[in-house]
Amino acid sequence: MSTSNYEDVVIEYLRADRALFVNTECCIELNEAPNPDSSGPHWYCDAVVVDFRDAAVFLCEVTFANPPQSLYKRLSDWTANWAGVCAALARDCHLPSDWQVRPWLFVPEEQVEWIVRRVRELQRDAGSSEQLPEPRITPLELVQPWKYKSWNREGEQAKPPTIPESMRV
Repeated sequence: MSTSNYEDVVIEYLRADRALFVNTECCIELNEAPNPDSSGPHWYCDAVVVDFRDAAVFLCEVTFANPPQSLYKRLSDWTANWAGVCAALARDCHLPSDWQVRPWLFVPEEQVEWIVRRVRELQRDAGSSEQLPEPRITPLELVQPWKYKSWNREGEQAKPPTIPESMRV
């Protein structure tokens, strides 16, 4: 789902927070194997971010597609395999298994409502079994380098009301 230039802007935004550590194009492989291309379901996540301030792990995806269908497919696949995704991160990235894992989506503000609707559909369809947690959503418009301190960004600017409270932090 690489979007090259915008992905680079988002990565710099993430790195500006000194409590976040970023692993770009991280392979999340459900079945342990020497070659992910032959092991079964796997995804190259735009960035896996470890947040030492809040003991959390974020699976960051960046897109400016209209509509972001490939992002929806990724979220759908993760929903169907959420326990395996979390287990793979603990196994392969040696992340603490008790840390919260959730998606962090970077999308154009005009796509936020579409994404929120689709996430709610996925959660409803999955029921209570191993459901995808609420993603954090940040509009791409907020990650522009002139909108934050590049040497010590902490927190985020106020987000638009189209993003539910549970998806803002």
